[in-house]
Amino acid sequence: MQQKKDAPLRSDAQRNRERILEVALAELTHSADAPLSAIAKKAGVGQGTFYRHFPNRESLVLEVYRYEVQQVADAAAQLLETRAADRALREWMDRLAQYAMAKAGLADAMRKATSARGTLAGLGHGAVTSAVSLLLEANEQAGTIRPGVSPDDFMLAIAGLWQIDPHGDWQQRASRLLDLVMDGLRAGAPGT
Repeated sequence: MQQKKDAPLRSDAQRNRERILEVALAELTHSADAPLSAIAKKAGVGQGTFYRHFPNRESLVLEVYRYEVQQVADAAAQLLETRAADRALREWMDRLAQYAMAKAGLADAMRKATSARGTLAGLGHGAVTSAVSLLLEANEQAGTIRPGVSPDDFMLAIAGLWQIDPHGDWQQRASRLLDLVMDGLRAGAPGT
């Protein structure tokens, strides 16, 4: 009997998946071009098991990113509890930039995995979208950003983060980029 797509994984399959993600994070952080076969081998799974979970490099890279960025995503609600909506959004963007630059190899892997489509639309699901949606909705309700900004709009606006060299003066460049994005989001806001 074939498993339904949304059915929970068996515990051994879940362990295999988590082991693959942990190894992939380490390998992709070290080198964006880490061979998938080496990741499978270091995770202790066969090629068939590996490809059942991740049919291609893009699916693996995007899942590793989602898996790791969960902490950053969870910060959105925490920031909204203690800060004004626009301050929470801007601080969350800083956390995302710090994460992306700290994981330089993963940032390179993200850039390569998403460059074929030219967008970060692959992040259109999961924790990042939920965090972005939460922050955008709070800001729209507070009147601090223009109405109608979608999570996809936001992700495209900050896509430049993945173009910044993490080995250079990335803090200044990321801060300037994110300030420009915030200025753009504020333009046309009812509360300004």
